[in-house]
Amino acid sequence: MAVGILGTKLGMTQIFDETGKAIPVTVVQAGPCPITQIKTQQTDGYSAIQVGFGSTTQKALNKPEMGHLAKSNSPPLRHLNEYRIENTGDYQLGEPINVDIFTPGQIVDVRGTSIGKGFAGYQKRHNFGRGPMSHGSKNHRLPGSVGAGTTPGRVYPGKRMAGRLGGKQVTIRKLTIVRVDAERNLLLIKGAVPGKRGALLSITPTKKVGK
Repeated sequence: MAVGILGTKLGMTQIFDETGKAIPVTVVQAGPCPITQIKTQQTDGYSAIQVGFGSTTQKALNKPEMGHLAKSNSPPLRHLNEYRIENTGDYQLGEPINVDIFTPGQIVDVRGTSIGKGFAGYQKRHNFGRGPMSHGSKNHRLPGSVGAGTTPGRVYPGKRMAGRLGGKQVTIRKLTIVRVDAERNLLLIKGAVPGKRGALLSITPTKKVGK
């Protein structure tokens, strides 16, 4: 249980370490995220803080949403997200969460929506092998048999078939933060993260699994 931060993906680039080795990094514009709600064990049954991110107009929000944000004196925010923590006493309503909660070398998990690829076939969606490409094969990219014969006489649920590819929530675990730019609210994360440019991301410290 740890506090995370919301941000948007700006794109990828590379930086060089002390030895001159090129490191591919994703640049994320993260925070500041004001705390819009504090949940406690007594009032909600669990401990968590809710943070907001992304400015918007009042027309984009309804009256209950505006009233909710007014309790923390927050401007109109597009996104709200909740992070469960053990102790909420260290946080105040309206307090901003910034990128300085992270340090270079820290291991984090990044959650986002993967790029939607539309309807895709077997080879692209599940990395299946194709059929023979020789003349007369007639089975280059076809699925082949999907049933199990007369018994049971149906296709089992969960069969890997053609369908929608991407466009779903994905979490990339154990990525390393290479650099933290507190002045410009930037995080440089080693490797790739889900989504396209401008996609919303949630960055949290990786949970340590007990032995």
